[in-house]
Amino acid sequence: MKINQLYKLSIISFLLLQIAFSQVRIKDIVTFENANQESVVGYGLVTGLDGTGDRASRSFGAVFTVQSISNMLERFGITVDKAHLRTRNVAAVMVTAMKPAFGRIGSKFDVLVSSLGDATSLEGGVLLMTPLVGNDGVYYGNAQGPISIGGYNIETTAGEKVKKNHALVGRVPNGGSLMKISETEKFDPSQPIRLLLNNADFVTVSRISESINNVSVSGIPLAKPVNAGVVEINMPANIQTQEDAIFFIASIETLQVVPDIEARVVINERTGTVVAGGNVKINEVMISHGSLTIQIKRTPIISQPSAPFTSTGQTIVEYVTQTQVQEQEAKAAVIKPTTSVRDLAAAMNELSLKPRDIIAIFQSIKEAGALNAKLVII
Repeated sequence: MKINQLYKLSIISFLLLQIAFSQVRIKDIVTFENANQESVVGYGLVTGLDGTGDRASRSFGAVFTVQSISNMLERFGITVDKAHLRTRNVAAVMVTAMKPAFGRIGSKFDVLVSSLGDATSLEGGVLLMTPLVGNDGVYYGNAQGPISIGGYNIETTAGEKVKKNHALVGRVPNGGSLMKISETEKFDPSQPIRLLLNNADFVTVSRISESINNVSVSGIPLAKPVNAGVVEINMPANIQTQEDAIFFIASIETLQVVPDIEARVVINERTGTVVAGGNVKINEVMISHGSLTIQIKRTPIISQPSAPFTSTGQTIVEYVTQTQVQEQEAKAAVIKPTTSVRDLAAAMNELSLKPRDIIAIFQSIKEAGALNAKLVII
């Protein structure tokens, strides 16, 4: 097969993902049960905007922004009539974040800031101190700092607009500060710990258990699969303190396993992208590809009177229709049994297929019962 043909396959937006069956660390495919990152949320104000904040008009502005500014000023001993507030340098925002796993008081984390009112841009703004609460209403920390939006939204008085990215959502790097920790994020050596698989799979969970039990010094099995997504591990008898438990867990995280991956073909019809795993197998099937193009051309013919400027004749427009039929040579390829994705890609490359054709072929192969994989269309 020529090299330029392989390049052509990538140019037509056919993305082939060949998954190699290699060992990975346990820590890369699991999370610990007590290491849950709880979501926190808060309501705050962004200041320092260049006239791009919320409008203060009573009729169609963000009334809650005016109320928030008034309440904030009163906390600093400043009383201002709400009717006189006309600032557009302030915007009301919602602040969302995930608490850091095993975080301590003072731990920093990123927060996401999104506009709540009718501001046009958060560029250059600074988030004022915003309390963050969990879904239980408990206060966990604060957020504050300059906002980075990675873009801009400029509108001139003449109505011209220049926009890059989305300027109403930004991030404050390390803007969150944890002020309260969860007691559940501690290890009790007397209690078993549980590993939660990122992708539940019975084969993978059994391999993880086997890998942990193979390195058990006492010879007593320490790990057992609870279900397709959970592995339960009992602490060895010599683990007495939390420090010992941490070293034991660290040794488990570095163990190598081979995760089992479901055979899957993912098709994105909007972009014409096809992603197929390397463990996809195809039974023997014949693929034929050809296209028929019909082009109808209408040519006008103008008929004028023989004598110029005569009053008895008139100009007539007639049309002559020509139909052209072009049929490309149909190409066929036979896929052998237990064909891999690599072989299928080579066969499709020989047929000079476009992304839409590849999508249709994969769907047809699935309907024919020859695709031994799950077909996912997004």
